[in-house]
Amino acid sequence: MTKHEQILQHIRSLEVGSKISVRQIAKALNVSEGTAYRAIKDAENQGHVSTIERVGTIRIEKKQKDNFERLTYAEVINIVDGQVLGGRDGLYKTLNKFVIGAMKAEAMMRYVEAGNLLIVGNREQVHKLALEEGSAVLITGGFDTSDEVRQLADELQLPIISTSYDTFTVATMINRAIYDQLIKKEIILVEDILIPIEQTDFMTTSHTVEKWHELNNRTGHSRYPIIDDENKLQGMVTAKDVMGVGPFIEIEKVMTKHPISVNAQTSVASAAHMMVWEGIEMLPVVNHNKRLLGIISRQDVLKALQMIQRQPHVGETIEDLVTRHFEDLSTSQEHRFRLDVTPQMTNHLGTISYGVITTIVTEAGSRVLRKYKKGDLVVENITLFFIKPVQIDSQIDVCPKVMEVGRKFGKVDVELYHDSQIVGKAMLMAQLIDR
Repeated sequence: MTKHEQILQHIRSLEVGSKISVRQIAKALNVSEGTAYRAIKDAENQGHVSTIERVGTIRIEKKQKDNFERLTYAEVINIVDGQVLGGRDGLYKTLNKFVIGAMKAEAMMRYVEAGNLLIVGNREQVHKLALEEGSAVLITGGFDTSDEVRQLADELQLPIISTSYDTFTVATMINRAIYDQLIKKEIILVEDILIPIEQTDFMTTSHTVEKWHELNNRTGHSRYPIIDDENKLQGMVTAKDVMGVGPFIEIEKVMTKHPISVNAQTSVASAAHMMVWEGIEMLPVVNHNKRLLGIISRQDVLKALQMIQRQPHVGETIEDLVTRHFEDLSTSQEHRFRLDVTPQMTNHLGTISYGVITTIVTEAGSRVLRKYKKGDLVVENITLFFIKPVQIDSQIDVCPKVMEVGRKFGKVDVELYHDSQIVGKAMLMAQLIDR
């Protein structure tokens, strides 16, 4: 195990809520401060720790995908640029909901319960009542609180945080953060579908071609990752590599060295693109040290992508926004779609943004190609020949024409019209994949 992995293991073994410092880890595990710093940053990316200005780094609960709507108090501080006035030891806890305190104390207390975050101004009596109910407090407007309240927060291990923003801005910022997390939750990653190494058939560099035949007879599969004594990926072997090769030849001599691989955090969409592009049926999944974690197959990837398309999205992306407003006006003679330019689709000048135009071209091109051929497609390139500014609240007609469509390839010309005038023209090329 490398030093980096030892440090990560050490961090994961710490109790939730404990503080972590570069110096302390360097000393405890006898490594350089640079190595310790890199490992802590890695742990932060993996969601095991959170770093807060003027507080330091804290071990937090790693979030499950279905727990994304919940924030820890530590994350709230980072969202609202807050500072901790008391109750530091409770920063790792998650909050269930936040309550805005804009009414009289008695009325407000009806809504406050344990696990909440009360957002309120400089009302010390309310700060105290909320803590006694088991709720953390976020004080807006940059106000402070009394020593008595700070002490109570420390005793109860419930954070009391101060931010210079006003209540409305704070509520908007927290909502935005939860919304962004919901969008992230929808993205399926390789780690969600990978077949772990314990259930994977693989070969090692000490094996010969004979081992391939043995595995092939037993499993019916023809592709295997090859690892060394430290579980590091060294190559891949397929039926093509062993064809006509004697059984006692070392597998190292026939394998493909430095094969394409992905890591657990790669999105399934990127992995699919790689597989289609390179014509690969199976991808090894490795960690940052190239150790094998498992594999993903082309079948699993396509299945996962089809499942995403059928799922309702909770957090809407620009893509969802554009496609939801697409109205199909096609006739037997031509394909035509209509769409209104909403405020979210525009740039700072109030005209339709280039990014949205790309989405419109992709969506229109994909829809007409699907009428010719069922299945998925991967966009290879889009060429925008010209675009004229189209302003907010205008209506656009999108007219895609299929120029060429083969077994594995499609080419679509897309024209955009506003008030019967042509305002944009593009060409889309895509690779088609059978389901």
